[in-house]
Amino acid sequence: MRHDSQVRAAQQPTAMPIHKYRPFAGLDGYDLSARTWPSQTITQAPRWLSTDLRDGNQALIEPMDPRRKRRMFDLLVRMGFKEIEVGFPAASQTDFDFVRSIIDDGAIPDDVTISVLTQARTDLIERTVSSLIGTPRGTVHVYNATAPVFREVVFRNDRGATKDLAIKGTQDVVDFAEKLLDDQTVFGLEYSPEIFTDTELDFALEVCEAVMDVYQPEPGREIILNLPATVERATPNTYADQIEWMSRNLTRREHIAISVHPHNDRGTAVAAAELAMMAGADRVEGCLFGQGERTGNVDLVTLSLNLFSQGVDPQLDLSDIDEIRRTVEHCTQMDVHPRHPYGGDLVYTSFSGSHQDALKKAFEARDAEAAAAGITSDELIWALPYLPIDPKDVGRTYEAVIRVNSQSGKGGISYLMKSERNLDLPRRLQIEFSRAVQAFTDTSGSEVTADDLWTIFSDEYLPVGSGSELEQWGRFALRGTRASSGGDGPDTLSVDLTDGDRALTLEGAGNGPIAAFVDALTTVGVDVSVLDYAEHALSEGGDATAAAYVECSVGDKVLWGVGIDPSITTASLKAIISAVNRAER
Repeated sequence: MRHDSQVRAAQQPTAMPIHKYRPFAGLDGYDLSARTWPSQTITQAPRWLSTDLRDGNQALIEPMDPRRKRRMFDLLVRMGFKEIEVGFPAASQTDFDFVRSIIDDGAIPDDVTISVLTQARTDLIERTVSSLIGTPRGTVHVYNATAPVFREVVFRNDRGATKDLAIKGTQDVVDFAEKLLDDQTVFGLEYSPEIFTDTELDFALEVCEAVMDVYQPEPGREIILNLPATVERATPNTYADQIEWMSRNLTRREHIAISVHPHNDRGTAVAAAELAMMAGADRVEGCLFGQGERTGNVDLVTLSLNLFSQGVDPQLDLSDIDEIRRTVEHCTQMDVHPRHPYGGDLVYTSFSGSHQDALKKAFEARDAEAAAAGITSDELIWALPYLPIDPKDVGRTYEAVIRVNSQSGKGGISYLMKSERNLDLPRRLQIEFSRAVQAFTDTSGSEVTADDLWTIFSDEYLPVGSGSELEQWGRFALRGTRASSGGDGPDTLSVDLTDGDRALTLEGAGNGPIAAFVDALTTVGVDVSVLDYAEHALSEGGDATAAAYVECSVGDKVLWGVGIDPSITTASLKAIISAVNRAER
């Protein structure tokens, strides 16, 4: 015998041009051995800034028109965002007009700060600051390129000229704010060294300090220093190291809000933001569902619900995730992927049979635990397999948790039958019915909806009515019964049946109506024995309907029958007829 490792083929080098790339070296030469962020835990939400209307909007194939922008802005306000970047007003008349519209319409709540972006150019800064006239609270976000590839290739500036540009831009913001904005506007400054992650740390620090020397942050005069991963270049821990180094080395730290703006080029923007928060970041900029340039900005829905799943209040209202998703899709004209964390159509759904079985048992155990404690299930700590949060907490229903396809098993099928039709199938009946469903999915290759399940179940176990699209089948149909008690002797039962096209009345006796009915069937040559029996009410009240499940031996076959009727006795007799008819089908 040989072990698998002796026969497994080794992966082979590819022909891809690996020689063109080098590991990220942005931390070379910096001593980060005393890092503390790995031992930190996130215990509170950061300050959130949505840049859906600026960074997210500029990345759209077709940018939002004013109506869709306003709908997005109103959504962000309803969700609880207190800082919203609303545009780049010096870049286009459309952006300028939108900023003016929400100010002039009084659409900005008194506790919401709008932010506008500008490059560090005097003409652009004046136009940008003028867009804020009359706003209750406004921030000017000014930036310039500090990374070597921009300094040396794009702008051909050295370090000194780059720093001077940041200083001049900051002074322009201060001057125009004092000139154009009145005392009724609460004003703030945000500065970004672009691209921070590719800028030498000592130079990023030097430029940020020069900006603060101009702005002079102090108590009541905060400065936001935004340290963007404009292009995600390395693993999330690297970004955390950069943020912690800056947080440690900046002077006037108590008057600084360190903001992070991760992009998702490597697919790890959420992790980068979380580790950056552990490393000292106070504020996170991003977009709903990760909209943004290239692979997008950090996804604020995922990031905030990650906090929620750990018992940390995200301070954003995501209780109707589907309405948020619909609004974002309408405004951006971009679809949210069905597997998108928390918000996608399928993210709370299990198709796998083993997953479904675990969920079914977990839901039942949770309900039993709550009932035993005399509380509602919502009062219990959430601890269910495969579901990091309770779908109900974000406005989803449990109907979507389990869906059936060819990979599903009895657990998922029985869960849907119970949740959709109140039918609590016995375990062996679950197994039997799952075979019928499997035969259907193997043939169709498609998902089975709850309505499909009911159709399959009805065709397999229940008599088909004359108005049904299903084919009518079955030898016997029950028309009526008359029972009498034998006192100390056996019960007798008179049964009116249809046997094919022939109406007949059978007589039988036994210890109870089921035994008497089985005896009556022997008179027409049907040999049936009841092996197991279960029943329950489908609803409450005087007009409740009952379901009966009977496992029978009919000749040499063992199979189940199902009956549904307001009378539990009649439901039981219908279940026996169901089994007999199925045996002869």
